Amino acid sequence: MAYAEGKTRTAARAVPPWVAAVLPALVIVVVQQVLFPSTDSEGRYLWGLVIQGLTLGMLSALMAVGMALVYRANRIVNFAAGDLGLVPTALAVDLIMFSSLNYWLALSLGLAAAVVVGGVVELAVVRRFFRAPRLILTVATIGLAQLLAFGSLMLPRLWGEDGLNSRIDAPVSFRHEVAPFTFDGDYPVAWVLAPLAILLVGLFLRFTDVGVAVRAAADRADRASLLGIPVGRLHTCVWAIAAVLSFVALYLQAGLVGLPLGSPASVTVLLSALAALMMGRLTNLPAIVSSALALGLLEAHVRWNDELGVGPFHLDLGSDFVVAPVLAVVILVTLLVRRPGLSRLDRDDTSSWQASGLLRPVPRELARLPEVRWPRWVGLPLLGVALWQLPAFLGPGSTLKAAAVLIFAIVILSITLLTGWAGQVSLGQMGFVAVGAAFGAKATQEWGLDVALALPLVGLIGAAVAVVVGLPALRLRGLYLAVTSLAFALATTRYVLNPQFFDWVPNDRLEPDPFLGLWGYDSPEGIYKLALGTFVVLVVAVSGIRRSRTGRVLQALRENERAVAAYGVSVVRAKLTAFALSGFLAAVAGVLLVHLQGNFTLGLFPEEDNLVVFTAAVVGGLGSVMGAVLGSLFLKGGGWFLPQEWQLFTTAIGVLAVLLVLPGGVGGAVFRSRDLYLRWVARRRDVIVPSLLADVAEPEIGAGAAFARPPDDGPGDGPGGHGVAATADADGPGDGTDGSEGADTLAGAS
Repeated sequence: MAYAEGKTRTAARAVPPWVAAVLPALVIVVVQQVLFPSTDSEGRYLWGLVIQGLTLGMLSALMAVGMALVYRANRIVNFAAGDLGLVPTALAVDLIMFSSLNYWLALSLGLAAAVVVGGVVELAVVRRFFRAPRLILTVATIGLAQLLAFGSLMLPRLWGEDGLNSRIDAPVSFRHEVAPFTFDGDYPVAWVLAPLAILLVGLFLRFTDVGVAVRAAADRADRASLLGIPVGRLHTCVWAIAAVLSFVALYLQAGLVGLPLGSPASVTVLLSALAALMMGRLTNLPAIVSSALALGLLEAHVRWNDELGVGPFHLDLGSDFVVAPVLAVVILVTLLVRRPGLSRLDRDDTSSWQASGLLRPVPRELARLPEVRWPRWVGLPLLGVALWQLPAFLGPGSTLKAAAVLIFAIVILSITLLTGWAGQVSLGQMGFVAVGAAFGAKATQEWGLDVALALPLVGLIGAAVAVVVGLPALRLRGLYLAVTSLAFALATTRYVLNPQFFDWVPNDRLEPDPFLGLWGYDSPEGIYKLALGTFVVLVVAVSGIRRSRTGRVLQALRENERAVAAYGVSVVRAKLTAFALSGFLAAVAGVLLVHLQGNFTLGLFPEEDNLVVFTAAVVGGLGSVMGAVLGSLFLKGGGWFLPQEWQLFTTAIGVLAVLLVLPGGVGGAVFRSRDLYLRWVARRRDVIVPSLLADVAEPEIGAGAAFARPPDDGPGDGPGGHGVAATADADGPGDGTDGSEGADTLAGAS
């Protein structure tokens, strides 16, 4: 095997680097010419279509190069890549439109503003997460994107204007027709500035001392710091460059096709940059640029052939629905043919995508004490009665909102199981919800099934779909799996489940029969109680799974796959089990959501919700059921009580504030408060509880101090992840803890 691997590496080195860089792009171009040719209905070659595709591809390349630079510096996908230049662009465009400023002077001011914005973002936000797991920083960029979008929305109000959709014209006298388009003066500006910006970045990285230092510090920031390299300043420089590239792309876009301000960059636009990033293996800039150009050609030809209805794929609708699945296929194929990284750096990147510690249960030493038992025995029944009677105190509209909170709590619970427990990052959970909604509507409306039967049946369908989507997880983890799942969700909600493409997708008004033929749920109170009952059943089931051998295996899988395999557990089966359980929960939530809405419509699944739902899961806390509920309240609350323009601001500030102050989420803070109470009970009762002392610097429980150990800096140290407890507890591995250490958990599972 070693000989074969060495032979493969030798063959790979024999391929010239420039060939390896452009090969993926050449494959895309060949496929594009076969499936979506550059000809009109009369067979004439359309050179204007090629020019248009390359022009848009250059704008995508600018964004992709910025994402690559940030990835090299911080090892994350920057979901704010399209928004870093949004505020500078809004400033430059507003100066042109409302103050009649010269185009070139506005461009210069915008470039200066982009440098400032990039530097401030790195210093004020990104640097605060330098030691945080990469997943936390990635979620922070989602909140950052919303904050920057809010800033771009507020800027036009300085002039008392509304700049939601802005377009500017370059002062260049040029107009030339190349069938089927007419190119004006904005195109020559783009043809010069976009390649020039990419070329300058390449020269900067290759020949300047700062650029060489950026490349040297990309792999090992800690080692670079020990060698005296100012890593912090280099990261500030990288983010400033990324902001400049984003600004140039958006400023040119404002002249070519217009620029909608006030909302985060379209996920479809982001998906184009992500596809180029993946084809360039995240860091190869020539491959990223050539891939972006090829994808620009592909996207332009998909749109044109869709409008004409020529080629082997005849479509009758707007091409925005078609581009997303095409890009999804490109990303999936690219990642599946990519050889998994075996280097130490690749393994470090994977482990850094573990989100936060799992939450431990109440220690056995305290579980039977009255101070611990009574709050649970009294509090939970009272909470259940209060929730059941809640519609009596709410109006119909508020009752429907409460039902929506419960439904999205189930969605977030599915993310908790998949990411918080099993460590498999999914940014496309709303795709599974959409599958459940489509089949749920079909089951109750066309198949005539009772909702009591439709819920588990559609859940099984969602589990099957999730297993199919999870198959790439056998080769991909962390960042790569996250991008794959996002591509799946966009393809599903834009094309696969579009009733206008496929006749089987239901789109009629739902008129379901009563639950078990006895109880109607077509009223706000009825759907709320159906959602509440389903949520309670699923919570009980998930809690049972967590305490079972399957749950312990999933938690150990998150910590150390090799340790799981060493205990004779099938890693493949464990991963697919996690996807199946998560898909089941998400599909059940989809059934409830479509019945809450009353009919199946794609408007239920905005593309940005895939990122927002995951953000809510992290903010609520990925380690517990309570975190799912808190995340759902965070997700839905701002949209109910605030004007639309302020929703972005409060959500963004909420995300960044919670992640900075409470890395384990709001749920983690609640459970830390519970641990403080348990420590008070232990001191009052003089009970020795080593698991509660594992994260206390100076224990004070008399004889119990002899059993305590100093705080551990390893993976178990954090919100609920007390790895020391497993070794300190005399009752054996796992007693009084959640078993977040992989080996201890597997010992219990075996």
